[in-house]
Amino acid sequence: MENIKAIVQLLRDVKNKRPLVHHLTNYVTVNDCANIVLALGGSPVMADDAGEVEEMVGIASALVINIGTLNSRTIEAMLLAGKKANQLGIPVVLDPVGAGATALRTNTAGRLIQEIELAVLRGNMSEIKVIAGIDSRTRGVDSADDSAGGSEIASKLAKRLGCTVAITGAQDIISDGSRTGLIDNGSPLLAKISGTGCMVTSLIGCYAGVTSDSYLAACSGLITMGLAGEKAAAGLSPNEGIGAYKVKLIDEIDRLTPEDILREGKFESVNWDCERKQLAIKE
Repeated sequence: MENIKAIVQLLRDVKNKRPLVHHLTNYVTVNDCANIVLALGGSPVMADDAGEVEEMVGIASALVINIGTLNSRTIEAMLLAGKKANQLGIPVVLDPVGAGATALRTNTAGRLIQEIELAVLRGNMSEIKVIAGIDSRTRGVDSADDSAGGSEIASKLAKRLGCTVAITGAQDIISDGSRTGLIDNGSPLLAKISGTGCMVTSLIGCYAGVTSDSYLAACSGLITMGLAGEKAAAGLSPNEGIGAYKVKLIDEIDRLTPEDILREGKFESVNWDCERKQLAIKE
């Protein structure tokens, strides 16, 4: 309950402070990310030219880096922006979209992690496994798709990187290496819309812009998206489809109240058994 109360306060803080969230993000979902930030109460900016990103970061509350449509030009801008954010003490949230799909994506994610101090790393299980260095052929890796195995990955990787790791899926897993939580809010329809992962990373960026606690920022972003996803699904009429759902999703982010989180948030703190040795993760 204490975590839920803290999340409620962060929602109020976003509404009151309207954090400026600088994005270097995916061209496929850039408009969705901007609108989701506005719906929550933040202020988005999407500057990605190397000539201005450092200056823009200087006035931002948080920086979101998303490699969904990366290229040599944006990679340079991401590194410049991330390093400037570190110098200024501005939290950086990284979404390693497609890590493992190509060498460029995997290597770029690794370089960003190596050269930039992250507040939050947010990805799906496949992306996080790649970054954790898990060999998919290793015996026992299938267990990583349950909450215990996923908690192990998140906790170990968070300790190694010194940041919060958030793994999104049917059940969301968040860990900063000492605290681990599970979130069970959400809807299967979220997976049918392009960019919901990018959007939740932007929500995390909003919350990171009003707190120094990256773990709570990640939990807040995930529970916000999960609740909005549930409410949007419940609000669909029989003759409405996935297009209407996307519109309703942004509506529900806008309409989300502290009372909704207190009443319907499904958050559980867990203790991971450090003696478990089921996965081979590079330390």
